[in-house]
Order: sequence, then C-alpha cells, then structure tokens
Amino acid sequence: MSKKDFYQLLGVTKSSTPDEIKKAYRKLAMQYHPDKNPNNKKAEDKFKEISEAYEVLSDEKKKQAYDQYGHAGLGDNPFAGGNPFGGGFGGARSRSGGGPDPFQDIFGDVFGDIFNQTGGRSRSTGGGFGGARQQSRGSDLKYTLNITFEEAAVGCEKLLSFARQIGAKEENAKLSVTVPAGVKEGQRLKLSGEGDKPSSQPAGDLYVIIDLQEHLLFRREEADVILDLPVSYTDAILGKNVEIPTLFGKAEIKIPAGTHSGQNFRLKSKGFPRLGATGSGDMLVRVIVDTPSKTNSRQKELLEELSRYNEETPLVKSYTEKLQTVLRNRK
Repeated sequence: MSKKDFYQLLGVTKSSTPDEIKKAYRKLAMQYHPDKNPNNKKAEDKFKEISEAYEVLSDEKKKQAYDQYGHAGLGDNPFAGGNPFGGGFGGARSRSGGGPDPFQDIFGDVFGDIFNQTGGRSRSTGGGFGGARQQSRGSDLKYTLNITFEEAAVGCEKLLSFARQIGAKEENAKLSVTVPAGVKEGQRLKLSGEGDKPSSQPAGDLYVIIDLQEHLLFRREEADVILDLPVSYTDAILGKNVEIPTLFGKAEIKIPAGTHSGQNFRLKSKGFPRLGATGSGDMLVRVIVDTPSKTNSRQKELLEELSRYNEETPLVKSYTEKLQTVLRNRK
C-alpha cells in the first residue's frame, strides 16, 4: 500500500512556512490525539500518519530529501531510529547513539509536556496506543516571554496570551504575570495550575521562560552591566566629563586626563538587582579611545608639532621594555 502525500495529510503546500506547517499539525494532532479518541483505531492511524508527516516536513534535511525523491528519499523510514510508536507513551527515550527521540521533541514543543516529565501524565508501557492510559494531572506548558534589559532591571507586569486544553476543548487564555527585578536569560517563572486542565484531574503548570532582548549599548555579566564607551583621542588626553545612560536613567562620569583605551570605570550598584539576595551589581564603563582615520592639514600640522614634545606613554614604554628583553634573549 502506497503512503499518502505528507503535504496533503497536513493540508499544506511545499511553499508553506515552518510556522504554518507546525500550526496545521497542531490542529490535526489535537483532533486525532489518542487521549481524545480512546479505542478509536481510525483516529490512532490518522494520528500516526500526521505525526510521521510532521516529523519529515519540520526537518529541513528530511523535507529536502522528500521534496526531491518522495518517500523513497527517506529510505521508507523517516524516523531513522526505529518505530517511535513501539514504546507507547512511555517516558523520555534515547535512540541508538544516545541522541534524543525526535518524536518526543515534536510533542514537547507542540503540546508542552505530554511525555512523562516532572509529574506529568503517566502511561502504560505497552506497544502502540492500545493499552489503558492513566493521567495523574494535566500537561505542563511552556511560554517564552521576551523582555528588555530595562524591564529585567526594574521588574515588570506582562499579559500572556496562549492556548491550553480545558477538558476536551482548547481555550485561548490570558494571564498576568509579575516578572521580578533581576531575572536572567533562561530563568523560569512557574504559574501553578495554569497548564492543561483535564476534566477530572488536577491541572498542570505553566512555565514562563525569560528571553532577554539584546541591548544596543549594554551587555550583562551576572549582575553587572557593561558599557563600551568610545571617546576621542583628544578627550582621552585632556580629560572630560561625559554623560552616559544607565539601566535606571543617566549618570555623569569623569574621564581623567591621560585615560588609555581599555581602562574601566565602575559605578557602584548601577547593575541588575541580585535576585534572591540583597544588593545590586555594578556598571562597568570600558573606555575605547577612538582615533580618527583622516586628519586635515591643520590637524596634521598640530599633531606633528605635538609629537616633537611627545613623552613616552606608559603602554608604549612597557611594550618597548618587553621587546628589548625578547630581543636580548634571542642573541
């Protein structure tokens, strides 16, 4: 029996985007999932077909092979690690070679935690989908929340919009979450009982994963904030007061006369609050002396005049001494 076209199974085309393919699969998977169709062989078979189709079309290399050669390009085994349905809905499995099961990755992404993780659903270990299935609680869900550097520094309130299962229906939910000051990239906020809610079992949880936006000027090292500050070579020589931005507004720092490139200035407690501890990090301002690539004739004249009175600078002096030592050791 010939296999069905993967694009037709999901109701998409070759030009569909990955997000469109994922959305189409999610809709069908919700419809034909075995938990919603107990003891329904047709739904079980349909679920297997659409899952196989999604496994191929969501993988760039497998999709390319399928587009070029059809099912023959997949060696008639797109999972390349054995039948993923052979172990039922058991816990996380490893394929030969120690890699993660791609089938599990799909479901972890689309449904949250359908597989048995952190107290999620418990299932029989029988083959296929035929065994009796017990569910101790609803599935946990994950939500990636994008926030700015400034929001992470002062804390913020965010409204989340997401889909979750309530009984046999999908609900569009809206929840407000308080993001504490000082959160880091990748940290999780747990909203207990806000995941999927089966009809007669406790609800799962919602995990909000913090995604910190890149800043145009700042970067973060633990609780400290780093700012690279370019200054002109004349300001570095003569000194200058400079106004700079901070996470909480602005500040003024003094660039002393004779400042060299790479020199750091520390502003105490101008970094991120230490989450779960007292105090805050610092702000480190790293000076970068900016040398012009071109000079006009008058500037060149003045610089040549200055060079006649030029004293040896500390870094040049240190380098010269080290160079002489190296050359002497070579003789």
